Amino acid sequence: MSRRIVWGGCAILAMACGDRAPPPSAATQAAASTPDAPVTSAPNAPDSVVHAEMRHVSMHVESGIVLHINRLRGQVLSTRRGAPPALNDKASMIIAIESGDISIDTASLSTLLNRHVFGYRKSPLRKLHARVDGDQLELRGDLHKLVWLPFRIRATPSLTQDGMIRVHPTSIRVLGLGVTGFSKSLGGMSGLLKLEPGHGARTDGDDLLLDPSRMLPPPTIRGRLSSIAVEPGGLRQRFGASDSTTATPRGRPGSRATNYMYFHGGTLQFGKLTMRDSDLEIVDANPGDPFDYSLDRYLEHLVAGHSNTTMVDGLIVVMPDVGRLKRADKP
Repeated sequence: MSRRIVWGGCAILAMACGDRAPPPSAATQAAASTPDAPVTSAPNAPDSVVHAEMRHVSMHVESGIVLHINRLRGQVLSTRRGAPPALNDKASMIIAIESGDISIDTASLSTLLNRHVFGYRKSPLRKLHARVDGDQLELRGDLHKLVWLPFRIRATPSLTQDGMIRVHPTSIRVLGLGVTGFSKSLGGMSGLLKLEPGHGARTDGDDLLLDPSRMLPPPTIRGRLSSIAVEPGGLRQRFGASDSTTATPRGRPGSRATNYMYFHGGTLQFGKLTMRDSDLEIVDANPGDPFDYSLDRYLEHLVAGHSNTTMVDGLIVVMPDVGRLKRADKP
């Protein structure tokens, strides 16, 4: 059996491929069982699953929102019926995390809350600013109760049994006055905030519940949180296994890269290139610090970098950090 890489109208016959890829893991089967799951190939098809491993990547999922990926292992699924996921189309991808260690800084968290979680018309919150205060998270902004009022909440985040982030306030101040007792008389956080469903946040008595799978913009990220903690500068989230033998990405065999994204198995599209039985490693050109990568500027990363084909018909692409890219002139 052979595999083929197609780039535009040119085809390069590849070397004979190896064994059939293993069947999808439990994470893929669980994702496929949900109503909004992507359509994938038959369970035992050789190219049914794209596996993903990442290490030391600061991923810009959107302007002003960065996920700091210390490590990640999982799968890349497609949202498009009959088509593979595409690296240059973040809306086409679902990242199903099996294990991972990911942080989000307070600047990114503030942007995320303002733009996506509470950014809808008639939202009761606006102009939110998050910061870390010791082992607690502080949130400042404006609260709408007939008129807009400045507020401040100090809270402790934790996890619910179903993987939601529970934000439990330890103090609430509006107009500089403590209102914890007042909020309880209104029915707790549920009485203080009237939230529209479908944006990744809801109230539960005195607490605010955040759904990690619904908070972020594309690509869709799925995975069960195993822990969350406040750390200097932001929040740290761990997914799945904590045992380093199962959780630490290994990368491409023989690779010495320390900052990378590695995709293998399945069918993967990037630009006009379609790779079957994929073996693609994207490596940081500047390994002295984390790989600063923007999903929206994939093509610019690619043009500014260079690539090499391996002896097993894989592809290694070396890309510069996003801060080293030159903006392409707009037509």
